[in-house]
Amino acid sequence: MDTRQLEYFVTVAEELNFTRAARRLFAVQSTVSAGIRSLEHDVGAALFERSSKRVVLTSAGVALLPEARAAIEAIDRVHNSVALTKGGIRGRLRVGIFTALDFMDLPAVFGGFHERYPFVDLQLVASPTGSTGLADDVRRGRIDMAFMGLPPADLAGFHVLELARSPFVAVLPPGHPLAAQPAVGLAELAAQRWVDTLEGFGNRIAVDRALAAAGLGRVVTTEVADLGEVPRFVAAGLGVAVLPTITYRAAPGVVVLPVTDDGLEWTFSAISRPTPSVAVATLLELFEERIRASGGGDPR
Repeated sequence: MDTRQLEYFVTVAEELNFTRAARRLFAVQSTVSAGIRSLEHDVGAALFERSSKRVVLTSAGVALLPEARAAIEAIDRVHNSVALTKGGIRGRLRVGIFTALDFMDLPAVFGGFHERYPFVDLQLVASPTGSTGLADDVRRGRIDMAFMGLPPADLAGFHVLELARSPFVAVLPPGHPLAAQPAVGLAELAAQRWVDTLEGFGNRIAVDRALAAAGLGRVVTTEVADLGEVPRFVAAGLGVAVLPTITYRAAPGVVVLPVTDDGLEWTFSAISRPTPSVAVATLLELFEERIRASGGGDPR
């Protein structure tokens, strides 16, 4: 039994699909399958029930999964403790990210991290279900940390580094009856057609909860998978939008107004499991340095 076999097992257990697992592992499917068979031989039990339609964990697989994760993390700590005495960090660091973060130069930070620690296998991934999906990926061990916009109340059980807070702005088509006002409230916008991100994105969760707290509802008629693209759909006359100020990308053909509702705020955080690995802790330190350098709150 070796670490790679355990990594194959954990990844297949998370994906319940050998093809997706191989893609995540940057390996060919036959290699992953052979590794699983070898591990099953070593432990003396089948770990998966396989059919042409599905892959599920056996009872032995369910029992092994938390132990396999713990073993991988322990081995990573051993490697990193030795590497630190030699002035470096080794291992794999899987980070969940999403687009529309012009206010923070993530590529520069990741590039700086890679330059300092070239022996860390840095893997950046996104989730089609936004911050909710990224949180679930961290919780299940699919990734080691994630940058996200979920409300702080939703992050219990994680190690959390808050990076920025932002109010919201309303984005309206020109000529809209509300566009001539100096500011606008959710109560005035609720009855309009809306453009927003998909369910599960942190910004949408914040707005939905603020509306619900005020006893208001809305109808989202256009859903966009990229937060930064929302203003373009508003400019096309498909509805109104409310976006975090620091994620708003200037777009022609829209009017941007402050939102008057108190308490409507978007929080941008980095999360990991309760005990961050050395690589995660080191990357978080780089972001904390940027926060201090910027005076706190907005690490641009």
